[in-house]
Order: sequence, then C-alpha cells, then structure tokens
Amino acid sequence: MNEIQSKIYFIRSQKVMMDSDLAELYGVETKVLVQAVKRNNDRFPDDFMFLCDFRELAVMKSQFVTSYDVTHWNNKRKNLPLLFTEQGIAMLSSVLNSKQAIQVNIMIIRIFVKMRNSLVLEEPLAKKVSEIEASTNKLFKIVFERINTIDDQIAPKLSPTRKKIGLKS
Repeated sequence: MNEIQSKIYFIRSQKVMMDSDLAELYGVETKVLVQAVKRNNDRFPDDFMFLCDFRELAVMKSQFVTSYDVTHWNNKRKNLPLLFTEQGIAMLSSVLNSKQAIQVNIMIIRIFVKMRNSLVLEEPLAKKVSEIEASTNKLFKIVFERINTIDDQIAPKLSPTRKKIGLKS
C-alpha cells in the first residue's frame, strides 16, 4: 500500500499517477498501457488524463528523491509521461482487463479514497489549531504588555547626575 501511495503525485492541484508507475503495478509495459489508452482515447477526457510537461516533470522529481535529473529521465523515454487522475485510473480498469489490473485498480482507488477522507478529517483540526493559535497570540500580547508596564514601574529611576556603570565606548 505504501508502494502505491509513494507513486501518487500532486500536479495541477490534483493527485495523479504516472503511466510508467501504473504499467509497473499492472504488470505490463508502459507502451502497452499507452497503446491501450490511445485505442480508447474517447474514454479519457482531459480531467481523466493529461500529458506531463517538463516543468511538471521537475515538480514530480522534487516529490520523489532520485539521483537522476530530468534530462537523464527523458533520455530513458522517448515521450513525456501521461498522468492519470483518480477517474482516469478507474477508467483504466475497463481498458486493461486482466485480473492483476483489476485488483491493482481496486487498491489504488481505495488509497485515493483513504487520502481524501484523511484530508476531510484534517480540515476541522487545522481550523481548530488556527483558532487556538489566534487566541493564544492575543493572550501573549496582553501578558507581554502587562510585563512591560510592570517593568516600567519597578525599574529604578536613575538620577541624571549618577554615572552609568560599564565600559565606555
């Protein structure tokens, strides 16, 4: 499960998976997966699948640690990768009709759902944390203002004729 989750990237404000990662999980070559998608192109609108560009490839590289740079990766492949959204991955199960593809698809969709649910649960927590942070900031401001006023009242008043102690500069 962690293996699949590590292959999910955040591009164009959505979670996507790369064609080569999906092909590896499905147990087929990348070109077989891409050919199947091209033969069924009408099943994959732009919100299901899109072509990655070099800038997005650099963003993806920053999301996973690898010793290869983008140009080295591009020399291994002739084409830029296709990126599939959750809906596109679900559609792949109808295009690749092997038992392994169906089982892997079910796992991937469950992971996407689990990630979405965890984000929904985190939203109220984040709101509460920011509310607590705001209220504690107000309290700290009041405390420090009071300390400053007390400090001004308690601090000894030096007479103007008295010499200050310390090194002269």
